[in-house]
Amino acid sequence: MTDIPHKSFELKGLHVLGLFVGFFLVVIVVNVAFTVMAIRTYPGEVSRTPYEDGVAYNAKLAQLEAQSRLGWRAAAQAGPDGAVVVTFRDRAGRPLTGLRVAAKLQRPATESGRKDLPLAEIAPGTYSARLGDLSGAWDLGLLAHDSAGARFEAERRLTWP
Repeated sequence: MTDIPHKSFELKGLHVLGLFVGFFLVVIVVNVAFTVMAIRTYPGEVSRTPYEDGVAYNAKLAQLEAQSRLGWRAAAQAGPDGAVVVTFRDRAGRPLTGLRVAAKLQRPATESGRKDLPLAEIAPGTYSARLGDLSGAWDLGLLAHDSAGARFEAERRLTWP
């Protein structure tokens, strides 16, 4: 019986080139897939009107300066049964009464489930609204006006169990 010589595999330059090109093709395909998924799920857009927001920035700074001169302070709490309780004080620590207070609640990561609510004065300087069953973290945006036209804005994060 004669032995047939067995030819072993020999790695040549064309094989190495194929492996090299194949590896980078896989990397590129995976990167493109992840980029497409990321852009579809969150485009990175914080505002729908970025140019207008930039133009209005100086007006916002002027409003914040006027608010600082007022000396008002606000404290917000997450109350039981989904209640939002906000207390307003002036520079001397006296309660601010007779304010018109509007608030909005929205989740920190999304605008879905946004709730607009007017707050009613339940005690001198204390304003509240009851929403019912809330849980988790919510961002509260406040806008208060007095009878003289003074304006106060604040944002707070509230958490219900």
